[in-house]
Amino acid sequence: MWLRAAILFGLGYFLVGRLFAVPGEHAQTWRFAAWLVSFVIYTTHFRYERSRASSPPRVTALHVATAVAIGAFGIAVAGMMHSISTQGSLKPTWLLALVLFPLVTGVPAFLVALVAAVFAARRDAAD
Repeated sequence: MWLRAAILFGLGYFLVGRLFAVPGEHAQTWRFAAWLVSFVIYTTHFRYERSRASSPPRVTALHVATAVAIGAFGIAVAGMMHSISTQGSLKPTWLLALVLFPLVTGVPAFLVALVAAVFAARRDAAD
């Protein structure tokens, strides 16, 4: 069940990354909107894990970070496919991106969710 949710939320991150990547004169506005929508996805997933799934803090953080990493992996794959279609060949840096994109996004997502989940668990225990 948790993997299905992680894939669904990861798809949300992927779609935000693809749909909000609008070049042009309003690129900064689109980037801010992407951050805002990603924040909504992140907090929604976090709240889902905390309330509906009743996961402990470490599991909550792992599930949320997995979704973030899935979205980042999708973005890396899409970038790689675009590079292949425009340049006709695969650069080795894209293979590195398949590993680095999920790590660079997933690790901070895990740490933030872990801290937030620990605080939330302590607050719930105090009530």
